[in-house]
Amino acid sequence: MIAVDFFCGAGGLTRGLLNSGVSVVLGLDSDDRCRQTYVRNNPSVSFLTVDVRDVRYQQILQYSKNVESDDLLFAGCAPCQPFSQQRKRSDKGPVGTLLGSFSEFVREFLPGQVFIENVPGIRRVPGYSTYRRFIRTLEDCGYEYEEGIVDAKSYGVPQNRRRYILIAMRGITPSLPPKICGPGLLPFRTVRETICQYPRIRAGQQHPSIANHVSADISAINMERLRCTPKNGGDRRSWPAHLVLECHSSDYHGHSDVYGRMWWDKPAPALTGRCHSISNGRYGHPSQDRAISLREAASLQTFDDEYVFYGSNKHIAIQIGNAVPVKLAEHVGRHILAIRNSASTPRRSRKLHVRGTESQG
Repeated sequence: MIAVDFFCGAGGLTRGLLNSGVSVVLGLDSDDRCRQTYVRNNPSVSFLTVDVRDVRYQQILQYSKNVESDDLLFAGCAPCQPFSQQRKRSDKGPVGTLLGSFSEFVREFLPGQVFIENVPGIRRVPGYSTYRRFIRTLEDCGYEYEEGIVDAKSYGVPQNRRRYILIAMRGITPSLPPKICGPGLLPFRTVRETICQYPRIRAGQQHPSIANHVSADISAINMERLRCTPKNGGDRRSWPAHLVLECHSSDYHGHSDVYGRMWWDKPAPALTGRCHSISNGRYGHPSQDRAISLREAASLQTFDDEYVFYGSNKHIAIQIGNAVPVKLAEHVGRHILAIRNSASTPRRSRKLHVRGTESQG
């Protein structure tokens, strides 16, 4: 099976699919700053810097020409901003059309398998949303699909990360991958199991020999706040009055995770593109007076230490936080392959050719 990874970013989904045995041939992303990270870590895969709304049929075809459509997987993990939390505007903005553009490639190529991943809010956008139009496209094109909300920690990712996933297939009834961690299964992986081996560093320090093991600098007042935050899961509610931010004063009780520390023996909170900053979530190291390093964040996203990230520290944090966790992607890939290999009835397939010469199998 070969795959095209739309919105590939730094390559979390690509790396997971490759680990599962799926042959990824192309990654597309509009952010060329991801290119160096993607290409150096996935040298067998081509990277195309392009907005999916500007991609042409032939650009995809050159990587999938003469491939049986049944052997093709299209993966689309569109940027999640249009579907995050409660949105009060229409989903017809420029980013909201990305999933719609992806669906047009599904309609044109009819790949045997389709996978999408996004935030749970994708299904809550009111009206005839991009999501609902995408589902209609799948139905019109003869796909069966299974969708649901999964937590990455159920698949060996040491992180509470709830995501919407959908697997669609033509001629085969798909299912979602079974959990491997949880009650009656393997224990959830923890922060301690994942990052305790990394050497101590100070805030603002780069380790001399471990790639990306660098921690953001912290202002004097925020360092004082962090030192007053109890080790192993503490938060701002333990600060003395003179350290409390004005926006957290009076009877405000929300956002206690901000400036908080992770717990050693629990999964981490969901990482975002600001996972290197203590002021943007519970991203404080459990015992050291600093935010988690970029290397530690990557490890919590289940990237191997050999997966090196390139760019500014700020953009590397975005690359890491926006990635599909590698282990989640690997389990999805293995599951899709297992479904495909266990199918007892041959499906009606076609080879992909230059337009005008397509032949139905």
